[in-house]
Amino acid sequence: MELKTTRYAIDDGIATVTLARPKRRNAWTGRMHTEYRWILREADLDPKVRVIVVTGDSDGQAFCAGADLGALDGHAEKGHYDPGTAEDIANPGFGVDPAFDASFAYHFGVGKPIIAAINGPAAGVGLVLAAFADLRFAAAGAKFTAAHGRFNFPAEFGLSWVLPRIVGLSHANDILLSSRVFTAEEALAMGFLNRLVAPDALMAEVMAYARMLAEGVAPGSARETKRQIYRDLHRDAAASVQAAERLLEEMIKAPDYKEGVKAWSEKRKAVWTG
Repeated sequence: MELKTTRYAIDDGIATVTLARPKRRNAWTGRMHTEYRWILREADLDPKVRVIVVTGDSDGQAFCAGADLGALDGHAEKGHYDPGTAEDIANPGFGVDPAFDASFAYHFGVGKPIIAAINGPAAGVGLVLAAFADLRFAAAGAKFTAAHGRFNFPAEFGLSWVLPRIVGLSHANDILLSSRVFTAEEALAMGFLNRLVAPDALMAEVMAYARMLAEGVAPGSARETKRQIYRDLHRDAAASVQAAERLLEEMIKAPDYKEGVKAWSEKRKAVWTG
């Protein structure tokens, strides 16, 4: 696929996806969503990729400023919501669990950890994208908003499901009912962010963490642990324990189990096969 609104690069097991519409503050469009889903599918299928990092073009001075204003005008003119995507759009993460087979929920089915490197404002769908990542690092001073209230929209793309599970009901109600702007510092205190970093150090810290995951965690363990986390949000404790026991029996037979034990005893980095 020709990438017009995104960039994609792989270095040392880390795939970096950049939202790249800097003149529009990396605002979201149907084209961007199409490219983004295609990239996630490619990264998920690529055995060389161990971790995925999502960020915004720094020239756009935003992570993602939300839906493009032109798209918002288009909805009003048409009198209905138009996602701007084709029926043959890629479906990364689909087929793992029915609970993940929807827009943005597909992140949970992608078998690699996804880190949002939030290098500027994240509004509307930008907040959605950050919320559905597995980990969130943000630059100090970045601002967030759900934004939907000012357009007579509902909470978008599952934010009403995912935010209470990240920050708790009280904070989620504050964010979603008010659509107010809140700061990265507030987001950290709420538990929305994993780390708050000086703007000029953000990408270095994200990449160091991503490299730690890529080198220190077996790919199979990363994949199955991530799926356990999001599946367990939909099932009871006993079902979680039973599923973990089944996985243990399967995964102990994999070569990476023996390699992990050997590397630990020899005090060296493991050489994962995936």
